[in-house]
Amino acid sequence: MLQKTPAGAADALTVWYDGDCPLCRAEVSVMGRLDRARAIAFVDLSLGDPCPTDRAAMVARFHAQEGGGALLSGAAAFAAMWRRIPVLRPFGVAARWPGALWLLEGGYRLFLRIRPALQRLARLVIRQRG
Repeated sequence: MLQKTPAGAADALTVWYDGDCPLCRAEVSVMGRLDRARAIAFVDLSLGDPCPTDRAAMVARFHAQEGGGALLSGAAAFAAMWRRIPVLRPFGVAARWPGALWLLEGGYRLFLRIRPALQRLARLVIRQRG
């Protein structure tokens, strides 16, 4: 589990992810290495940690919450995470442009359709390496 204490409560970002998903674990691992300021608290839902809403809904889509504010999901949650990581901040800021978040969400929904197949493939690759 890659859980960290965010730098400041007002600037805190909590990200919930499916630790049983090899794609999610890989993504969080990369984001955790890029998050040198420790501005993001990553919460692995597979460990049974508390979550702010229905666990099945949280596992089905990527979720984040900025400073105790509204719960974000999908592309909005990714954009919030990107804004916390200096090298990715331009992408998170660009997501605020008119229409950008709508396009990103469309791409995310397409990804969700093929996610199960990608998860199976990733698990197969991991087993073959192990």
